[in-house]
Amino acid sequence: MTDNRTLRIALAGGGAFGAKHAAALRRIEGVEVTAVVSGTLEGARKFAAEHGVGRAAASLDEVLAMDDVDAVVLATPTPLHAEQTLACLDAGKHVQVEIPLASSLGDAEACLAAQRRTGLVAMAGHTRRFNPSHQWVRRRIEAGAFRIQQMDVQTYFFRRSNLNALGEPRSWTDHLLWHHAAHTVDLFAYQTGSPIVQANAVQGPIHPELGIAMDMSIQLRAASGAICTLSLSFNNDGPLGTFFRYIGDTGTYLARYDDLFTGKDEPIDVSRVDVSTDGIELQDREFVAAIREHREPNSSLAQVLDCYRTLAALEKQLNSAAGT
Repeated sequence: MTDNRTLRIALAGGGAFGAKHAAALRRIEGVEVTAVVSGTLEGARKFAAEHGVGRAAASLDEVLAMDDVDAVVLATPTPLHAEQTLACLDAGKHVQVEIPLASSLGDAEACLAAQRRTGLVAMAGHTRRFNPSHQWVRRRIEAGAFRIQQMDVQTYFFRRSNLNALGEPRSWTDHLLWHHAAHTVDLFAYQTGSPIVQANAVQGPIHPELGIAMDMSIQLRAASGAICTLSLSFNNDGPLGTFFRYIGDTGTYLARYDDLFTGKDEPIDVSRVDVSTDGIELQDREFVAAIREHREPNSSLAQVLDCYRTLAALEKQLNSAAGT
């Protein structure tokens, strides 16, 4: 049975992705963004004024104590994701947490255990599942018209200093493996419909100040026989973002976020794949629909946990190679 009451959602995170979610949620009928919490109360008030949010809160605890909040979207720093996901579930709030769910397998498993204990809707923001470009390819696969032989993926950014997506100083350090690789590891298994049975990784030098590898290469093989080659870099001073090449038995497709092209770079119209061409909006619509329909969402914590198992195995491999 569908619950058609107004769904009251709080937003944690007043940065670039918080703004994307605020804009997306405004376009969903029957949804009200009731409160926002950011790094500071002043920042939350500024965000609330700019995005038409009802209230600014000083802390997530304050939000979780509000009776008129049904659910929370977490667009906060990665190190807070698991802890805040657990807090939301323990407070009886449905939760959507931006990728990655956690930066360790143990924390990811704890979040899934909390979801199962509470029965609440909990999903991770694995946006590639929702981008119209990747949805179009998935429909071809489900129709039996396309079978993936290889995915070739490039995830490239220029982040030699610790800045966020807005070019502002960041209080935490981003990570190629636990954040950016998570998108592709999950998408590869999702699109092939086959578990990852082999995973290898190598990384470049560790940045002397950031303490992370700035370059990484990952190889994956699914039980179906499909393979994936993923190149990641924070050193790339060129076209930025993530670019996917699907090589299959009946064609080649290039996905660039919400856009899709043939192997000859001819555009493919994906405007009718879903109700929007904005992957974040489609992700938020799935979260809202799952709450209303009392069902498991696509990209639920249970569905994405295998991704974090693979990331943990790759981390162990990298640490072993580094002698740590």
